Amino acid sequence: MNLDGFRVITGNSRVKVTSVEFDSRKVTEGSLFVAVKGFTSDGHSYIKSALEKGASVIVADENDCPYTDEELKAMAEGTGACVLKAKDTRLQCALLSREFFGHPEKKLNMIGITGTKGKTTIAFMVRDILETAGKKSGLIGTVCDIIGDEKIPSAHTTPEARDNYEMLARMAECGSDACVMEVSSQGLKLDRVYGIVYDVGCYTNFYEDHIGGNEHPDMQDYLNCKLKLWEQTKTAVINMDTPVSGEFYVKAQQCGCQIITYGLSDTCDVQAYDLENGMKDGRAGTYFSLLSPWYNGRLFVAIPGEFNVYNALCALTAAFLSGADAKAVEKSLAGIEVPGRLQPVKNELGITILVDYAHNAASLENVLDTLKKAASGRVITVFGCGGDRSHTRRFEMGEVSGNKSDYTIVTSDNPRTEDPEVIVGHIVSAIEKTPGKFETVIDRAEAIHKAISIAKPGDIVLIAGKGHEDYQIFKDRTIHFDDAEVAAEAASRIREERK
Repeated sequence: MNLDGFRVITGNSRVKVTSVEFDSRKVTEGSLFVAVKGFTSDGHSYIKSALEKGASVIVADENDCPYTDEELKAMAEGTGACVLKAKDTRLQCALLSREFFGHPEKKLNMIGITGTKGKTTIAFMVRDILETAGKKSGLIGTVCDIIGDEKIPSAHTTPEARDNYEMLARMAECGSDACVMEVSSQGLKLDRVYGIVYDVGCYTNFYEDHIGGNEHPDMQDYLNCKLKLWEQTKTAVINMDTPVSGEFYVKAQQCGCQIITYGLSDTCDVQAYDLENGMKDGRAGTYFSLLSPWYNGRLFVAIPGEFNVYNALCALTAAFLSGADAKAVEKSLAGIEVPGRLQPVKNELGITILVDYAHNAASLENVLDTLKKAASGRVITVFGCGGDRSHTRRFEMGEVSGNKSDYTIVTSDNPRTEDPEVIVGHIVSAIEKTPGKFETVIDRAEAIHKAISIAKPGDIVLIAGKGHEDYQIFKDRTIHFDDAEVAAEAASRIREERK
């Protein structure tokens, strides 16, 4: 290995490495173990364990390592392992992984998407368009990671660097042409995507989120992390209809990116106009006219709402830039389905049931504004808020639902270590200040059943907050819980009861 940036503490650096690991539990004979200090644990505490498992190389951090050089030498004595120190082992983990897996990012057309909202929807749209165009594409994101025909549950929106490079290598090995990746602010802040050059980078929008705890201390830090995407992007795709678009545009210029803008304004390179709510093949969505460098014409996106037109604009721009044609764009958008993003639940009750990941006030407001325009009857909303998360979100979401929904059923989300009734109480205290009608049903399955049972033909039932998640976290247990599954079962049961 290239020793630039490393300091040898003990041992011979000319050793065979069988894997690169940052998780000591995965270390086997010949592994290179990179000790990274995290928010909840410190990899340096596991150096001894990694050596006992046969690690051939240990990389410790010059600043974070709690052990002296002599202590590290003593730990490694008799193991034959090489112990190194380097500045910023997070960054080194990315570089070492990239080298170990053979620079797989260079073998794929890389598409990265950042922004507060829309990343998942856009990622699925881009991948679906490319697949429709005959371009085999992998995906790394919030809902799942897709490699070939395999779907893998995601632990993070943007995985750690070592895992990213391994997945990219697997994509390249199975013949993928492209990888579509959600790039979170944390992914950029913690060097999880360091070393990847994106052929196309996309910026969606910017709202207050992820502030506090182990995330961002303030909005400026959040913004600065998002802006880092342009430092490793060739072509920047920018939504110009957001308050901070100018900052993204200027940063892209400074980084030497080619820039393509999109939005509803006629100054954008890619523009949507004449938006119209409608149906196609039994799916609710939005018709819009498109002006772009590649195609001008009328399109339909099969997920309702103006914000999904923005998502479609971003996705089709990235897809066109990646070699897709107009037929693939048209066909894909007209039939697109994204897990947990206004995901329809089929039923025979004459009502619309939608599952959505909206878990903050801005997202919930956007969804409800959209559904109010589309509904011929009432909008009935089921939602709760997660425990061990911002309390402010509870009051804000309660106020939004109280003002925007015709009826709200407040329930449990992922209470984690908190009492679900306390969380529900916070939400109720906000709804009570609005004219909205509501009730509380703590058990989420019962709440979903109740909402569907009171819905009449023409009504829309929105089940918000958990989206694609297939679990519910309590203080003492985690259970399987999928909103779409529970809703489908409830609708079927109600249908049988009414026969």
